[in-house]
Amino acid sequence: MKILAITNQKGGVGKTTTCVNLAASLAANYKKVLLIDLDPQGNATTGSGVDKSHLQHSIYHVLIGKKLLNEVIVTCEKGGYHIAPSNRELAGAEVELVNELARETRLKQALANLEQKYDYILLDCPPALNLVTVNALTAANSVMIPMQCEYYALEGLSDLVNTIKKVRMNLNATLEIEGLLRTMFDNRNMLAQQVSTQLVSHFGDKVYNTVIPRNIRLAEAPSYGLPALIYDKTSRGAQAYLELAEEIILKNQ
Repeated sequence: MKILAITNQKGGVGKTTTCVNLAASLAANYKKVLLIDLDPQGNATTGSGVDKSHLQHSIYHVLIGKKLLNEVIVTCEKGGYHIAPSNRELAGAEVELVNELARETRLKQALANLEQKYDYILLDCPPALNLVTVNALTAANSVMIPMQCEYYALEGLSDLVNTIKKVRMNLNATLEIEGLLRTMFDNRNMLAQQVSTQLVSHFGDKVYNTVIPRNIRLAEAPSYGLPALIYDKTSRGAQAYLELAEEIILKNQ
């Protein structure tokens, strides 16, 4: 079972888009996939066709110890994967857990008690280096960092790499960076090409070969509660995420 935390403290880099579309693309490759929405905005939840405003239970109840993970999981019928949904309630978990023992390992414990077996568990982290993100990094085997190839990208990346190092030292000795994913990429943009070249020279084979293009279908799909693969399989965005899924499967064989 591969547990992959998908994180970047910078917002608007295509993190949730990556989680939803990678989940659907892995499922299309006959893998059993669970997506855990750890962002209080609940965008991965709505992007998977789940109504976050009418949730009886969510990942929030799991983190505060009121529910087992099995009890909150719902099926994304069209995407072919399962999701542990989220909504605004999750924002309260940070405050409620602050004085609790072993607060950084709540998610890890929840995953240890998971009854159903999955090939891949994807953790959609909030755009912040907070206690929920630390929970994700403590529970994960490895980290995927989606990032836009723009001026401030490398600056934010160093903060995240330092956080990963601290988690590795104190909470999860086996945590590693699985890969950096170039998202919302515009080939015509010279700066994007320069930053992309810098990334490859710094991180080598840690940079995925697959590049996710800037694509209108990827932007439209969440408003229909669908992964792009279901909304428009022929789109460049959907095809790129299928390539990414295949690259990840090959990497982990």
